[in-house]
Amino acid sequence: MTPRPLVLASASPRRRELLQQLGMEFVCHPAEIDETPVPGEQPTAYVRRMAQEKAETVVQRYIPAEQLVLAADTTVVIDDLVLGKPRDMADGMAMLQRLSGRSHTVFTAVCLSNGANQRCEVVATQVSFVELSPRNCAAYLATDEPWDKAGAYAIQGLGGALVSGIRGSYSNVVGLPLSETWQMLREFGVATALEGGQ
Repeated sequence: MTPRPLVLASASPRRRELLQQLGMEFVCHPAEIDETPVPGEQPTAYVRRMAQEKAETVVQRYIPAEQLVLAADTTVVIDDLVLGKPRDMADGMAMLQRLSGRSHTVFTAVCLSNGANQRCEVVATQVSFVELSPRNCAAYLATDEPWDKAGAYAIQGLGGALVSGIRGSYSNVVGLPLSETWQMLREFGVATALEGGQ
């Protein structure tokens, strides 16, 4: 049991909703960090580093309270290329056309830290897309949905219509793999709704 609410080091409404599904009490304290990949950095190493840096940045703000901080980072990978959030219409169009009719991998790193102890895990999910015409891509990009999403799509929204199949954790694609997050919280002695509440 934690003496005070968990801190979610994210401004993502999707991560807030997923954490709420576990019945958690938490506060949001986004970490503002440089998310530029290191040259030659592998996707799994990148998302792990991002989640760790987010957690460590927010933990520093709470010392010496030993506040428990949860951070996560999600990226989309295809052809060994990391697809971040689209910069503009041309970038978004290029991302969706690359994903069209093919499979890609979504990696999310989850990091739980209280300063003294840290646990991180990277979860991978395979996602397959239907064939998309340029008109389909343009129509989707004309909505507000893809602009703050890695890979320029949101599986939990209209973007779910682009997905023909998924192998692995759905919540991982949304931004927080619930099963792994629950297990990590248990390791830190944090009760969720699955243990009868906090």
